[in-house]
Amino acid sequence: MSILKKLNNKSPYPQSILKFFVTRFSSTAQYVDPGPFDEPFPDEPTSAYYDEQVLKASQNGDMAKVGYLLNKRVKDGCFNSLKTFSFITNTESSLKNLDPLIETLSRLDKGITRKHAFDSLIARLCKIERIEDSLRVVRLITAKQGSGFRLNAATFHPIVSALAKKKTEEAWKVMDLMRDAGVSPDVTTYNFLLTAYCYETKLTEAVAVVKKIEEEGMVADARTYDALILGACRAGKVEGGLVLLRSMMDAGLHVMYSTHSHVINGLLRVGYYDGAVRFVMACKGRDKMLDKESFGVLANKLMNLGRKSEAMVVLDEMKQSGMVFGKKMKDFYEANLKSN
Repeated sequence: MSILKKLNNKSPYPQSILKFFVTRFSSTAQYVDPGPFDEPFPDEPTSAYYDEQVLKASQNGDMAKVGYLLNKRVKDGCFNSLKTFSFITNTESSLKNLDPLIETLSRLDKGITRKHAFDSLIARLCKIERIEDSLRVVRLITAKQGSGFRLNAATFHPIVSALAKKKTEEAWKVMDLMRDAGVSPDVTTYNFLLTAYCYETKLTEAVAVVKKIEEEGMVADARTYDALILGACRAGKVEGGLVLLRSMMDAGLHVMYSTHSHVINGLLRVGYYDGAVRFVMACKGRDKMLDKESFGVLANKLMNLGRKSEAMVVLDEMKQSGMVFGKKMKDFYEANLKSN
């Protein structure tokens, strides 16, 4: 596990991520003001305020007011949030509002207002597992592109993400639909499939996805590496995951919390407890929040595994660095201090 010693040393041999992975693992507003509101707008409205007002209007069946609010919120710099269309749920009574809502969105101001509203609706439909309805919305936009309707890769992201987790073949078909609509899949789109394959340790399929990314002239990003490190560690190829992590750092990419968790979990899965401790120690000092997350995750896992000595090493380091203990860690630490 000598790779742990090299995490702080930049590699002089940058390499293709595919080559490594293969060899290693084989407008004008169209709404008018619908009338005075029950309460005046605040001087500085927020997205949460608009979400609440949209919810009230939808509950009253007032789609004209919903449209007015969706137009006005963008002008006020309050873009749609994950809660904007929370009134659409997977129930028959709620879904009756879907077609009137789609019609409402079709009349919003052209440009970012209409685009973002449709993207938010598609994301909401995917969240409640109404994939067919989300595709119906996409087909409507596709048919009207060029007349105030616009698609890009981000529109399809929620759909591909949802399908990749359970129906990868369907996700590939959606990517074909993207191309038919004149939209090229981006690296984020491919990353959804890559993550799904790596989670299931289907490394042959993962290699094929990385090959597509490189063939289409795209550059692997942090989530590409995160997925591959996940796959390597779940397949028991932890040292390979560490090499990928080194390459990720050499490329100047931000290492996500999840990437560190993949390595920690992989090391623990193969019983390399001391290696997991040395890994978090080697990475310490780059990001205080990352340190807190990594040390906390490792300490809890070691405690649950009954690895008292390794857990105490991690907790000692956390204490010396001023990291805050949760109650469980504090009780464990104090109990084992007294027993020594």
